Amino acid sequence: MVSVKINQSNCDSNSVSSPPGRFTARCNTLLNLLFNAFPAVKPNVPIPGMPGWGDSAHFDVDAKADDATISALQKLPRQDQWKQTQLMLQSALADRFKLRTHIETREGPIYELVIAKGGCKLKNAPAEEHSRGSSWGRTMIQVRTGPIANLVFALSDTLGRTVVDKTGLTGNFDIDLKWAADDQQGTPDAGPTLFTTLEEQLGLKLVNAKGPVQTFVVDHVERPTAN
Repeated sequence: MVSVKINQSNCDSNSVSSPPGRFTARCNTLLNLLFNAFPAVKPNVPIPGMPGWGDSAHFDVDAKADDATISALQKLPRQDQWKQTQLMLQSALADRFKLRTHIETREGPIYELVIAKGGCKLKNAPAEEHSRGSSWGRTMIQVRTGPIANLVFALSDTLGRTVVDKTGLTGNFDIDLKWAADDQQGTPDAGPTLFTTLEEQLGLKLVNAKGPVQTFVVDHVERPTAN
């Protein structure tokens, strides 16, 4: 059983915390809540059906499972804990925001990741290396002992557009990419862009293309009623 409290918020900064069996958000928009609740929602990708207040009205959310559920979740791996938290938040949004959604496939702009003319510069990670994982942000991507799919996922998230692997590369790789943000381009000390860095350091290239894109669609949503 889950208890949920949702209130309109007038705060200045937002935050999210999600210990096992609980989800707490402060000053979050509906868009932020959807991003946390649904894996299909990607940064910087428009959501058909979003209301005008979806990225302007702010809410405080406190969802908490019962003690037995929390105890069970604490025994699960962190990834599985987060999946259960997402399901809890999805249920809360359906109940309090009357949210209904679906995912459909539409043709749209994508990037294809291909090997550049100079050839691939990636080298397979040493077989004895055990450190694994990926991290990325506004100006960096790091992969430790991971397949090319990890890079593709990070690129998709960073660029806000589906990236499709066309390299044919297999095996695991160590990848360290750092580039200059778009708003730094044109300044005297600006470094290379992501596209340039990708080609110069890894021998890979992003090519504009059209293809099927999984699109998250809001069918219906309402402002939540008071607790």
